[in-house]
Amino acid sequence: MREKEIEKRLVQEVRSRGGLCWKFTSPGTDGVPDRIVLMENRKIAFVELKAPGKKMRPLQVRRKLQLEKLGFSVYCIDNPDDIVPMIDEIKRGDAE
Repeated sequence: MREKEIEKRLVQEVRSRGGLCWKFTSPGTDGVPDRIVLMENRKIAFVELKAPGKKMRPLQVRRKLQLEKLGFSVYCIDNPDDIVPMIDEIKRGDAE
């Protein structure tokens, strides 16, 4: 399975649960997560998508740590089976 297929599933699943899953870009800042997930009641998380078995690059890890230091949840998803549990965690508000 390719990264784009996992990304498409993520977008579909978030939308089916009433949320928004926007492509996240930050011109001039490399390494930011691919998507921002917005759910009801001000639940928000960032998601980096990878092909199965692939890991984040060092710069992506640094960006993840920067966002987490500010209190945001950041996920790295490389398996479509992890999408629903991640969304449930975000919706409950116990995302980490």
